[in-house]
Amino acid sequence: MANLSQTAANVAVGSAGTRIRNGQAGESITQGQPVYLSSNKYYRCDANVQAKSRADGIALTPAATDGYFILQEGVGGFVNLGATLTVGETYVVSATVGAIAPIGDLTTGDYPCILGVATTTALMQTVYAYTGVPK
Repeated sequence: MANLSQTAANVAVGSAGTRIRNGQAGESITQGQPVYLSSNKYYRCDANVQAKSRADGIALTPAATDGYFILQEGVGGFVNLGATLTVGETYVVSATVGAIAPIGDLTTGDYPCILGVATTTALMQTVYAYTGVPK
């Protein structure tokens, strides 16, 4: 498989109980990208770099550097990732900066961060599981 092919305009909150918050971007962010918090700003995740591989949320709106955006955070929320998902598949931070991939795409040396599991072909329930241990 490969990274999800996301349509940014289709990324959205998937249910009423999903937690969202505002955040400030430390770099340009596109909706649907997993992000991590560092020094009070959010950056795009990367499974190749331990310090960038832990996701704190998924961007729901875009942001320019130092701009503000809305992100989904917290376990148990539902997000429409703007892509066709495989039901039951576990999705993780990709080794491509800012992308999401099926867990089987990670290779030796990548730092797995589970974002969630697809509950339908449109929705992922968030988990945000991270150990900091490379594959």
